[in-house]
Amino acid sequence: MTKKVMVPLAQGCEELEAVTIIDLLVRAGVQVVTVSLNDDLVIRAGRGVKLVVDTSIYNVDAADFDMVVLPGGLPGANHLNDSVALRDFLINMSMKQALIGAICAAPKVLVSAGLLDNKRATSFPGHIDKVPAKNMTYLEEAVVIDGNIITSRGPGTAMDFALTLIELLVGPEVKKQVESGLLRSRV
Repeated sequence: MTKKVMVPLAQGCEELEAVTIIDLLVRAGVQVVTVSLNDDLVIRAGRGVKLVVDTSIYNVDAADFDMVVLPGGLPGANHLNDSVALRDFLINMSMKQALIGAICAAPKVLVSAGLLDNKRATSFPGHIDKVPAKNMTYLEEAVVIDGNIITSRGPGTAMDFALTLIELLVGPEVKKQVESGLLRSRV
């Protein structure tokens, strides 16, 4: 059965994170549904790149998804954080123990939703380390996994983050196949 992931895109999101997450998940055979926080179908990312979404958050149901992944960037993460519909979606995903990912400034949305209480997490510096969740442990690692929550630091960690999501969602063999096709090298 094909896994299904929702990626909410807000005006001012970090395009490198958004596109990397979407692209690598699709390479892994995952069905990705991009959503806006309103009825806008075109999102202007933080550096002016236009991204076209599939639908509005009001047209999706958490029961249909295996994972939700939040790209960061500003002011995109602030818009995600202000969305009551997204917060409700995240809480519904958490109640069914689905995978929830957030990168860069977006983990603050998880703090607001109460999903990082008693968890280990990371983010772009200054976002959740200064205003942490209750009993949260902040780590300066590229990717942090705690139960069903996966967080990452920023644009430079987007590929590692997306590959981690693939491994958790569809397994290490698929991750290895996707990574092999990318010709990644460590400098």
